[in-house]
Amino acid sequence: MADLFTKYGYTPDKEAISHHLELIASNLEKVVSADVLKECFSVMDLTTLSTKDTPSSVAKLVGKVNSFQADYPGYPAPASICVYPNFASVVRENLKNPDVHVTTVAGCFPTSQSFLPVKLQEIEMAVRAGADEIDIVLALNSFLTGDYETAGKEIRESRECIDRVAAELGRPVVLKVILETGLLVTHEKIADASFLAMENGADFIKTSTGKVEVNATPVAAYVMCECIRKYYEQTGRKVGFKAAGGISSAMDAVCYYSIVSTLLGKEWLNKNLFRFGVSRLANQLLSAVEQKTVAYF
Repeated sequence: MADLFTKYGYTPDKEAISHHLELIASNLEKVVSADVLKECFSVMDLTTLSTKDTPSSVAKLVGKVNSFQADYPGYPAPASICVYPNFASVVRENLKNPDVHVTTVAGCFPTSQSFLPVKLQEIEMAVRAGADEIDIVLALNSFLTGDYETAGKEIRESRECIDRVAAELGRPVVLKVILETGLLVTHEKIADASFLAMENGADFIKTSTGKVEVNATPVAAYVMCECIRKYYEQTGRKVGFKAAGGISSAMDAVCYYSIVSTLLGKEWLNKNLFRFGVSRLANQLLSAVEQKTVAYF
């Protein structure tokens, strides 16, 4: 199949990307502040995706989110709590802050290796159990062989499934598509995957599952954000960006914040268009603002 990125008048310029990332990295100390760190906190999908997760451990995490702003006045709440789909109801039943969403991975995360009807059934069950947001993985079994039509069809049918159930339940549900950029390797493949996901209905494109050797990288984020900008210029539709996998320090967060700010502008710097998928980052951001070690979450 022809490269999708050329359709949008975009060609990744590796040298320019490398140069711009060096400039961003050199400027991070000027960008970082308590306010920026709190902004990063406010766009977190606070995540637990462990084999050891139980209803009680998930409920305990929700309890910490419920009490967080009383314990830390002046801080925003995280954007959402992200769990496996079987725990959506646990989060929904225990969560007290209506501004915090219930996010679940679905569609046979993290590999997307199963039958499409199985993936769609899991997505539907997650939405019915209370998910406000669904994160699925691009079908790399099709995409990596060049079968973009099948990979796109899976996203499209996932979108249709979500919209059908969401309409029945009377509430919107967000779709994020994980590209698993560490397995795509080239700038061009990352660009193709970005445009494919956006064309087929993704509300957000997301870097990684956090379950492979190479997860989020500034290079992948830069390419994805350039694609988001090009897609917006041609279609008028704003698609969000989510960085996930291996983002564990406050300065990591500020780096991705700076990439989004530089390429997409301040209108993207909110939880409707920018997210982090994190398990360790919350405490690191708190520690950086408080200037002492915090282990709240």
